[in-house]
Amino acid sequence: MDMLDTKPEATGKREFNRIRNRSAILDAARECFRERGYDNSTIRDIVRRTGLAAGTFYNYFSSKQDIFAALLTDFLSGLNHNLTECRKSANSAEDFIYFAYLSLFRATASDPLVYELAHRNDRAIRELFGSDILGLAMLSLEDDVRNAVERGLLPEMDEEYLCAAFFGVGYELSLRLAYRAHNRPAEAEAEARNATRFATNLFLKGLERDMPLP
Repeated sequence: MDMLDTKPEATGKREFNRIRNRSAILDAARECFRERGYDNSTIRDIVRRTGLAAGTFYNYFSSKQDIFAALLTDFLSGLNHNLTECRKSANSAEDFIYFAYLSLFRATASDPLVYELAHRNDRAIRELFGSDILGLAMLSLEDDVRNAVERGLLPEMDEEYLCAAFFGVGYELSLRLAYRAHNRPAEAEAEARNATRFATNLFLKGLERDMPLP
């Protein structure tokens, strides 16, 4: 058979196997981190759950930290997409704020990785979030806020400060929410909605009262 005919098929199969193996490793890591915690999980624990050879692991990741970074990147990338879609489809200031925060807080309450971040010290968290992913998220937020102001959903004000406030509230409330959801998992959804209502009311009342101080 002509090699030109088989090469695309072989390449497609290799790519499929690469994606499948990477996903298997990440899924196994997620379960290990959930059950044993990040610090108590080893690469051996993760590999055992995959059914893959130990050497295969190192074709994809060089350390446990690399796995954690990949899981975090996937989480933030998907979350950022959902947040952008929520903000762009909003028809009012309340929708803009409420559904964006609901997406964030639901993800926070349901993903054990967020608790791992919250469980570690703030400095480590800020170092992880101070990556290019955070920069992309902030740029997206700035674009969405600018668009909302142009559409009349949000009042004209200092957009840089407003974005920083949006992000700061989401970041800090997410940490608190992660602690609560971990300790009371049955109440995770209710806590996510409570945090959403709190953040929404905070901003709506603040926006209504925006006026020069004496």
